[in-house]
Amino acid sequence: MENLSNLVLELCKLPAETTWVEFKHNNWSPQMIGEDISALANSAVLADRNYAYMIWGVEDETHNIVGTDVRLPLEKKGNQELENWLRFLLSKNADFEFHSVDIDGKHVEVIRICRSEGMPVVFEKNGFIRIGSYTKKINEFPLKQAQLWEKLRHKQFEDTVALSDVQLADIIQLLDCDVYFEAQNKPIPTNKEGYIHFLVEDDIILRQDNGLYSITNLGAILFAKKLTDFSRISRKAVRIVQYEGNNRLTILKEETINKGYASSFESIVKYVNTLLPTKEDINSALRKTISVFPLPAVREAIANALIHQDFYITGSGPIIELFSNRIEITNPGVPLVDIMRIIDNPPKSRNEKLAALMRRLNICEELGRGWDRMVISCELQKLPAPRIHIYQESTKITIFSYLNFLNIPIEDKIWSSYLHACIMFTEGGVLTNTSLRERFALPTTSSSSISRLIKQLLEEQYIKPIDPNTAPRHMKYIPVWA
Repeated sequence: MENLSNLVLELCKLPAETTWVEFKHNNWSPQMIGEDISALANSAVLADRNYAYMIWGVEDETHNIVGTDVRLPLEKKGNQELENWLRFLLSKNADFEFHSVDIDGKHVEVIRICRSEGMPVVFEKNGFIRIGSYTKKINEFPLKQAQLWEKLRHKQFEDTVALSDVQLADIIQLLDCDVYFEAQNKPIPTNKEGYIHFLVEDDIILRQDNGLYSITNLGAILFAKKLTDFSRISRKAVRIVQYEGNNRLTILKEETINKGYASSFESIVKYVNTLLPTKEDINSALRKTISVFPLPAVREAIANALIHQDFYITGSGPIIELFSNRIEITNPGVPLVDIMRIIDNPPKSRNEKLAALMRRLNICEELGRGWDRMVISCELQKLPAPRIHIYQESTKITIFSYLNFLNIPIEDKIWSSYLHACIMFTEGGVLTNTSLRERFALPTTSSSSISRLIKQLLEEQYIKPIDPNTAPRHMKYIPVWA
């Protein structure tokens, strides 16, 4: 660990022993260390610290460095090395490291303990906590136990450290910091300290106890110059695959975008757009080509996949697959909202800090109207509505190119009609035979076909009539939940 002597000196400046730092001279025992690792890991959560510390060679009351005879790597419990013995009896989420340093000729031993993640750290199946300068069993303090579980449950992926012990100069090398300022129309600082102030304020980086810095998952996933520099999130890079035709038999192009989402989002969207098939706009006075897919829907679907993915599902990231007749955008995780209320529900994300910062960076829409835009842009081009497929650990959005109404599968006709009813309702309107014919670009002669479709929507309880007693030709419908 870098800057270990600075870390010890900084911790010695603390006015009193805290719940996340314990000073000792020579006293040690394997049992005591095991219980204290549990207590300090759990107390670090309550104190909002990323690390806790046990330090030998510092006088408890004065915090003077006096040196120690303890040599942790050499100590044993029976015939077993101390570290192995501790790891066997501590829970699997216990994460700690032994370090040593000489300061002014005096030997100091340090255990750096990572805060608990997911659940309390336990030793010999018991959880411990620091109460003042004492280590106690956590079940003796129900209020502290409840507070600890509450904090553990609300620990977000964005807050976790992606890379620690980073020098100030390295932050500029690892993160594309200019994007952070340019996207918000802020002047770019003229010195490194100016960068640090804003990045710390937005939890992109954290100040460590040893004077160095940590880059959070939030900072890495958004601003990394190379996601491969951060092992925990390197698999979250966006993959783009273009296939020949309508199946996965032949790959034409494959690209993995090894940059943070904020740094690469616009280039991802532009790259995808260049791969999409186009057609000539015959309604334009000047000859021009347009995409066969609605570009606003493509942009929103990509943004949704990045923002709403479940980062705790390891080994996979967002993938954009391009076919001649459709685009499939898949992300790890399942929606947090009922897809039947995807249009009118308030926005909800499992990655709130990521979503909020991406909105400030103008990458995604602020009011959560992404699905409204996707559906409306598909309706304007008379395309089927985007389809949602939910799997056990992933969600796939499919955007289709033009299909003649007769060739649209019945399930997509029903889904498109239902979303049309939702959009009309949120705009203060209603679904009618006429509005649905216009939605699919059908002539008046297709009224009977639309009537049959509406009847099926009613039977499957997607919509309901405003007044069941109205004459059939004047019937108006709203979503069943309205």
